[in-house]
Amino acid sequence: MSDEPIEVEQNPFRAGLESTRTPGPTSLVIFGATGDLTRRKLLPALYNLSVDSLLPSRFAMIGFARRDKKDEQFRTEAKEDVAKFSRRSVEDGAFARLAAATHYVRGEFGDPKAYASLKKSLDSLAKEKGTGGNRLFYLATPPANTREILENLSRAGLLDESDGAGTARVIIEKPFGRDLESARALNRDVQRVLAEKQTFRIDHYLGKETVQNILAFRFANGIVERLWNRECVDHVQITVAEEIGVEGRGAFYEQTGILRDIFQNHLLQLLTLVAMEPPADFGADDVRDEKLKVLRSIRPFTPDEAARFTVRGQYVEGAIRGERVPGYREEDGVKKTSETDTYAAARFHIDNFRWSGVPFYLRTGKRLARRVTEIAVGFKKAPSLLFDTAALDANALVIRIQPDEGISLRFGAKVPGPANQLRPVLMDFRYGTSFGFESPEAYERLILDAMVGDSTLFNRADEVEEEWKLVTAILDAWGEGKPKLVAYEAGTWGPKDSDALLAREGRRWRRL
Repeated sequence: MSDEPIEVEQNPFRAGLESTRTPGPTSLVIFGATGDLTRRKLLPALYNLSVDSLLPSRFAMIGFARRDKKDEQFRTEAKEDVAKFSRRSVEDGAFARLAAATHYVRGEFGDPKAYASLKKSLDSLAKEKGTGGNRLFYLATPPANTREILENLSRAGLLDESDGAGTARVIIEKPFGRDLESARALNRDVQRVLAEKQTFRIDHYLGKETVQNILAFRFANGIVERLWNRECVDHVQITVAEEIGVEGRGAFYEQTGILRDIFQNHLLQLLTLVAMEPPADFGADDVRDEKLKVLRSIRPFTPDEAARFTVRGQYVEGAIRGERVPGYREEDGVKKTSETDTYAAARFHIDNFRWSGVPFYLRTGKRLARRVTEIAVGFKKAPSLLFDTAALDANALVIRIQPDEGISLRFGAKVPGPANQLRPVLMDFRYGTSFGFESPEAYERLILDAMVGDSTLFNRADEVEEEWKLVTAILDAWGEGKPKLVAYEAGTWGPKDSDALLAREGRRWRRL
């Protein structure tokens, strides 16, 4: 059967588009079906897609995991997870449609017999549900399992797209490697069994509505694009701040650190969307080609430059919302002498015509004062000829990604009265109040796009390697102790060294 998109009625989820796509007939297999990602994100996403009538009418879902379960037990537990984590409350009728399509296969990731059983189930569902042999595999598993899952899927013939076999696509979760060498090795493993068009390397930040809106805001509004360059922009700040600590994942974080966990993917992806040139169109490769050009234009760090223009920190005991929280080294699974980074900041320069001379300041950290993700574009000040602008902050355009998604512009206005006194004011747009309905979760959009076969919001192999090339240079310098790891108190905005990174250039981090 065809996997061509089916047109359905307009949904507020897609307001502003001429039509809404749902994918063709599809069987979705989730590896790691009993894990935290599946429970908290994937099952609620599938439920909400079902409520919005965005799942195909001929659809089946198989959970694949090590635990011994029957279909009915998996469905019951899935309903409990959706009730707990979905953005919508569970309606029995709506969930029943998803439950009828839900099945379970028990197996070890490295056991070829389990994949023979999976293939048998998929073949049966293709006939029973009319899925036409179209398969989407979601690897909600640790990176260590990626190679063996792909190899076993290939041996079982489940990645075959030869005539009559249907489509076969694979979503691979981050982290995609831990440095440049391992990312290249993983790409080689993937490319041995999958074509690039079958491969969907996911970064859930790209599925957030506000992130997607960056391109619409830039390229659909002429006034914005005319200001978006080195002539008008003084600097750019991108912040991904978290209140939480490592949340019981101390052993994982000891092997990762925040530079690998957030900086390499989320932050660099946000930077590319802010800095990229207009694509020829919104086809997947056109957009990703422009993002790749940005990554290749970023000036790489030497060890000495990393010592000057990056900051690495680790939180110690402090208070979050009035409650005392332990330091990183007191977390379960963390060594008492750990040198793992939980805060990272850096100044990047993009050596191209649009951005030459404009610094991009990126920061991310755990146990910071509050949870917030935003992009702030700081504009150059007007000359102080008519007004005293010395004490007035420069104009800033802020894209808030979470929470309170929206866009605001700060500018100076005259205070009412006889004096020419200026005060900063805001023009503010918020998604919730402007559109009147809740934005979908990122995983809803990304699962839908993968089923359709649209890879625009997924990372391409060369993008991933360019990101790791930049980050590995920093990791190598950090491994030599350049710069030294510095402590910051939980509940603050990070180390003083981070403030100094901007202060020595006459700037400061935005107050969030």
